[in-house]
Amino acid sequence: MTEKKIVLVAGKGAPTHIVFNAIEKEHGISLAIIEDKEDLKKFIKRRIKRLGIVTVAGQILFQVLVLKLLKRVSKNRYQQLLSEEQLNENPIAPQKLKYVTSVNSAETIELLKTLNPDLIIVNGTRIISKKVLTAVNCPFINTHVGITPKYRGVHGAYWALVNNDAAHCGVTVHLVDEGIDTGNIIFQQNIDVTKQDNFYTYPLLQLAEGVKLLNKAIAAFYNQNLQSIKESEGESKIWYHPTAWQYLYNRLIKGVK
Repeated sequence: MTEKKIVLVAGKGAPTHIVFNAIEKEHGISLAIIEDKEDLKKFIKRRIKRLGIVTVAGQILFQVLVLKLLKRVSKNRYQQLLSEEQLNENPIAPQKLKYVTSVNSAETIELLKTLNPDLIIVNGTRIISKKVLTAVNCPFINTHVGITPKYRGVHGAYWALVNNDAAHCGVTVHLVDEGIDTGNIIFQQNIDVTKQDNFYTYPLLQLAEGVKLLNKAIAAFYNQNLQSIKESEGESKIWYHPTAWQYLYNRLIKGVK
């Protein structure tokens, strides 16, 4: 097998460490380019413009109160999944790291042009601009925690369960385009949710399946038989974080944790 140069472009956090370590173990990664988090005030202002102040206030309340509580009570289950799925959260080695202000910065474009990778893996970044996507002649592949096109945006597994839609509770590996989770689909896989799981652990279940699909996609790319399909013409929707009251309603009335 001819050695190919893989670059990871990602946001900060444990999921990026998991993705990096999984690919590094199977295929090797030349460099991880990690972007800073977006300015919180700008993010909130843009979200208010899109969803309204009441909804955004509810989302913040969910993050500050409910999610922190779920994280605390799910600690054992989270560690169990890390162990069972052999997911490695160890930090990325400094020599394999490069920090940038944004995935869409001129610095990122220059880095990619210099590295000239054969394949770029994306994880947890803001929407990637056309300038970046066309800066180098290689595919960008992303793992999305939802079944596209029906569950684009965030928390696809949670919203599928809320909608009593277990058939679309899963993860997607897809090519990246300029849209929000609209790229051609490479692989999709459902997840098995247990009574031990909740909003905090659903993404880890998705990531566990996602890294398997991601390594499978990379192997197909190496073997020159990577295939993808266009999204179906079925339902397509962008989902956001739940508000505190949405979560409480869905938990009390629908039993979705």
